[in-house]
Amino acid sequence: MNHEHYDPLETRDPAAREAQLLAALSAQLAHAQQAAPALARILEGVEASKITSRAALARLPVTRKPELLELQKAQRRSDPFGGFSTVARGPGMTRVYASPGPIYEPDAGSHDYWRLARALFAAGLRSGDLVHNAFSYHMTPGAFMFESGAQAVGCTVFPAGTGQTEQQLQAIADLRPDAYTGTPSFLRILLEKAAEAGTDITSLRKGLVGGEAFPPSLRDWFAERGLAVYQCYATADVGLIAYETASREGLVLDEGVLVEVVRPGTGVPVPDGEVGEVVVTSFSQAYPLVRFGTGDLSAVLPGTDPTGRTNTRIRGWLGRADQTTKVRGMFVHPGQVAEIARRFPEVVKARLVVSGEMANDSMTLKVEASSRPQGLEGRIADAIRDITKLRGDVQLLAPGSLPNDGKVIEDARSYR
Repeated sequence: MNHEHYDPLETRDPAAREAQLLAALSAQLAHAQQAAPALARILEGVEASKITSRAALARLPVTRKPELLELQKAQRRSDPFGGFSTVARGPGMTRVYASPGPIYEPDAGSHDYWRLARALFAAGLRSGDLVHNAFSYHMTPGAFMFESGAQAVGCTVFPAGTGQTEQQLQAIADLRPDAYTGTPSFLRILLEKAAEAGTDITSLRKGLVGGEAFPPSLRDWFAERGLAVYQCYATADVGLIAYETASREGLVLDEGVLVEVVRPGTGVPVPDGEVGEVVVTSFSQAYPLVRFGTGDLSAVLPGTDPTGRTNTRIRGWLGRADQTTKVRGMFVHPGQVAEIARRFPEVVKARLVVSGEMANDSMTLKVEASSRPQGLEGRIADAIRDITKLRGDVQLLAPGSLPNDGKVIEDARSYR
């Protein structure tokens, strides 16, 4: 570590980083096929040694959280991890966690298993700091993700957990921690309650938050009270994905994951700058997820971070990609919209707008078309009915007409 960066990986030449990630990719795929039965089935027929480019990776299937949950449910008695874990209970698996679903995740107990140390370092935490960790220690891995990262930096951790606000304020006043980790909303509660009670918690000067949206207005509210608080983007499945730096310009991707942004409902990468779903390939040896669809929306930011970190940046969390909507009693999925678009080479982009009132709604597929051969609208309308089993209108638009917000299905109905 130096004063500015956690390790030399952060300032690598971007081309060298890409080459190293892709070189590790084929080995990781081979490991997943050999050691994780679920991935052996998902990647059946894939020659790992030939997956050496992002284009080749993009041809592999995306596994999203609902599919992961269903695969786990199907094997609850024989393997609660659904064939995704490569480690067995015993010395190689120190803990098991349950995320909402429930989805079960193994903890292999290795040093900084979720790689949170990098984000904590970027947030200003240093060896010798005492961290007040207010993530939940109950069943879910959040608290352990941040605790293991803080310990990797050299910090001492107070396991505060959630709730019991008065006791937490007393502990902060007594122990004088330097930093906070937890949700931003709970930090605000602590500060407001401390002000009401006259409790001195001014030792807190920095923090790293996650688990919720962190708007600039709340960041500024903390700054007005003497706290420099940063955010990170991590999930229980793949660990750290991206983190904020002192530049406050988007989030820098972690060095230990390969991230794609794809059109929701598909596995097709979108151009840089376009909003899409974040898909992550993990290099974890214990839980090697390949093209894991997080369900979160984001977009790639141009340029590199002013702090000297050279990895790709994303805009941060921009909403959820799962825009499944019920129309006239039938579910319509983003993947169905994508399937309609795939049938027509003229379609550049498509967006299904559901309007009207509940129980009296209508669908219009707005389509950016590169050309408009005769009968295109009618053929697209037929495809809508074929795939969704519902009637829908078609509106042809010039390329670039639709908003860049990641929406594939827009629910514009009145719910009054």
